[in-house]
Amino acid sequence: MFQVTTDQARKLLCLTFNKHVSLTQARHCRVGIEAALAQLSPGFRLLTDLSGLEEMEFACAAEIRAIMDQCRAKGVAEVVRVIPDPTKDIGFKIMSFFHYGHAVPIVTCETLEEAHTKLGA
Repeated sequence: MFQVTTDQARKLLCLTFNKHVSLTQARHCRVGIEAALAQLSPGFRLLTDLSGLEEMEFACAAEIRAIMDQCRAKGVAEVVRVIPDPTKDIGFKIMSFFHYGHAVPIVTCETLEEAHTKLGA
């Protein structure tokens, strides 16, 4: 399951993954991200919350990479992730090096509250 929201006033795109994420859901997520990105201008920030994620199918990796590429192409300025358990990173850190490069700062937080503090909420 996933949820995509935007906060245009804060130039923030929020992506939340919960419970089990299938390949079909990841594809729908990518489409949702594309629609959300149309509402944002370059310089937006991305908040990805994995705190409720229990499992993501391995086949979702290609969709996650495509989402990262979409965000980079649209001009993401910063990525903040909530990963309470480092063993649930599921490859986001490694994929980020290839899909965001060194120009996009990435911050990993243990809690959503910490992430909002980093984002100035």
